[in-house]
Amino acid sequence: MDFSNIPFLLSVWILPIIIAVTLHEAAHGWVAYRLGDHTAYMLGRVTFNPVKHVDPFGTLLMPGLMLLLSGGKMMFGYAKPVPVDIRNTTNPRRDMVLIAAAGPGANILIALISALCFYLLPLLPQDVDLWVAHNLANSIRINIILCVFNLLPLPPLDGGRIAVGLLPRPLALRLASLERYGMVILLGMIFLVPYIGGMFGLNLNIFWYLVGVPAEVLTEFIVNLTGIIN
Repeated sequence: MDFSNIPFLLSVWILPIIIAVTLHEAAHGWVAYRLGDHTAYMLGRVTFNPVKHVDPFGTLLMPGLMLLLSGGKMMFGYAKPVPVDIRNTTNPRRDMVLIAAAGPGANILIALISALCFYLLPLLPQDVDLWVAHNLANSIRINIILCVFNLLPLPPLDGGRIAVGLLPRPLALRLASLERYGMVILLGMIFLVPYIGGMFGLNLNIFWYLVGVPAEVLTEFIVNLTGIIN
């Protein structure tokens, strides 16, 4: 990796990831507020101010490490979860689904807007259009990955909460009981399983098949839908 290129790489990754995680969490808080739970609002989390949502490790350290380890090809992160007390809503099971879906929904919307903004590039000066194009491309990539990743049906991810809200009660309770182990399962899936597979010459990159492949399909769909590549 050319370390002299790090300032440029940071400049085209940091803004998209901060916008992605900030609006993702703000969407959760806003929908919760509209449905009767004011917990996030009272804590100042229903805001576009990234300072309120930034997690030192998930929004700053981890993305920076991923940028270095991937040779400048990928950056991913997360923000502080928005607190929600589902008991304050009128229909807890339904509203849990709506609140959880708001985050990934916001990411899809940002990805679509980022794609459409490519049509504005000809209006920009030549010395900035390339920089903006990199930001927009990374915004599409980050938001789609964040959306797909969060839709995995495992608590505490949004997809897990959606599944808990939709499944019959006995199955929902079983799935909800996995929440305390959710992050351990995810870390094992992302890092441990591929490592063990590599020891035996096997490609067990589960994360790629569960997140990478759907993200590529969704990216292609958005690109074709907006017509930004003819």
